[in-house]
Amino acid sequence: MKFGRKLGVLAMLAAATVVLVACGGKQAGQSGKSDAKHSVALVTDGGGVDDKSFNQSGWEGLEKWGKKNGLKKGVGGYNYAQSNSDADFTPNINKLIQAKYATIFGIGYKLESAIKNAAKANPKTQFVIIDDVIDAKNVASVTFKDNEAAYLAGVAAAKTTKTNKVGFIGGQHGAVIDRFEAGFRQGVAAVNKKITVDVKYADSFTKPDVGQALANAMFNNDEDVIYQAAGGTGAGVFSAAKNQIKKKKVWVIGVDLDQNNEGKYDGGNLTLTSTLKGVGTVVEKLADDAKKDKFPAGKTEVYGLKEKGVDLTRGNMSDDAWKAVQDYKQQIIDGKITVFNKPSELK
Repeated sequence: MKFGRKLGVLAMLAAATVVLVACGGKQAGQSGKSDAKHSVALVTDGGGVDDKSFNQSGWEGLEKWGKKNGLKKGVGGYNYAQSNSDADFTPNINKLIQAKYATIFGIGYKLESAIKNAAKANPKTQFVIIDDVIDAKNVASVTFKDNEAAYLAGVAAAKTTKTNKVGFIGGQHGAVIDRFEAGFRQGVAAVNKKITVDVKYADSFTKPDVGQALANAMFNNDEDVIYQAAGGTGAGVFSAAKNQIKKKKVWVIGVDLDQNNEGKYDGGNLTLTSTLKGVGTVVEKLADDAKKDKFPAGKTEVYGLKEKGVDLTRGNMSDDAWKAVQDYKQQIIDGKITVFNKPSELK
């Protein structure tokens, strides 16, 4: 994020200290150079930078960018501010503004309001909102066609299930998770309309215990493949599956990052595949743009399968399932299949 008026020495030191504490950084021992004019920071949503999902992808992208450019982690370089709840969004953004970060990312649609207000109050700072659109001259907006990758996950689930019963667990209702649900259900139906899809929502992205309870109920109902689009809540789905695998074969489809490691257990791996969302790639790209003074302010960038912004891993799918996924993927890229954005569009 960005600049502002020159602060006094004491104020600058205070701001730096606050941000470093909030971001888990260190005041000493950080290697790398400073470049205040092109410094970048991000604000997570409630999942944190180690959620093995959306936020982690964004932070890994920023870390890669910072190290590539020889910058230090901290004020004048790159950093993050972790939000433990929605109430932390605005304070975290303000701390980064006070520390004069040139570009600030809001990782997730839940930060839309906080980023919008900060952008209006700080027109010289550059902002990015991920998974939403803000109409402002100093904000770049990024959205993904999550539904396209989710469609492929539906194909994989339909080609794998032995019970013709699969599940979908979403974090919270909203436009983004609606896309995941719609795409997944459409992909399942494209393969076999007789397969039932059980849809449940945890109403949180940070409650693995709720995810585990929902998944247990699904597995006990003979649903043998579950796609979770639930952030940190999804960890509970993997826990439930590992308990079930002792009795019967079940699968979990990961989200945002390759969650293959989350499915490892003694004797095998229960991660069928993972939908990928290039949050880290986009963070790195826009940070590069900002460093080149080519920040796409006021513009919206959309990434789907064609733009290589979303995808599906090979994972542990059968050859038959993988072949089907590749076929449907090409049809989507070629425009032969239009993937729905909302569950209401499904017939």
